[in-house]
Amino acid sequence: MARLHSKGKLKSVASREAASFKKFISRGNVVDMAVGVIIGGAFGKIVTSLVNDIVMPVAGLAAGKVSFSELSIKIGSAEIRYGSFIQSVVDFLIVALCIFVMVRVFESFKKREDEKPAAPSAPAAPSEEAALLAEIRDLLRESCAQHNDTSGKV
Repeated sequence: MARLHSKGKLKSVASREAASFKKFISRGNVVDMAVGVIIGGAFGKIVTSLVNDIVMPVAGLAAGKVSFSELSIKIGSAEIRYGSFIQSVVDFLIVALCIFVMVRVFESFKKREDEKPAAPSAPAAPSEEAALLAEIRDLLRESCAQHNDTSGKV
């Protein structure tokens, strides 16, 4: 890495990097991604609460008043908490199902948008050949019209 010998060069490099960073961060997809991460984190908390506070207690009642978070096996001094693992799997499945549904809804909206007829576009400008042929046609019409006008007057 090159060494900077003066404060002026350092400021120049810093301002150039700051401008580059500002350009990067203000791109639409970076902002969209940040919003997605924040919403995803909040959504994860909601799903975890749904699993821990609603789904697993109901599943525990159905399984004979079992608290899944307390299910574990002791092997020596190690404790394998498979109940927590089951809760995490259910948590994952709910998140995966929600994402699946959201993607399907998005795809259906996109499909409807793609099926809409496109607005009619302006006709393309004629090619040079077509323009030349049209000019020749118009000259011939004029010539014929003048010829018919003069031939009828005797």
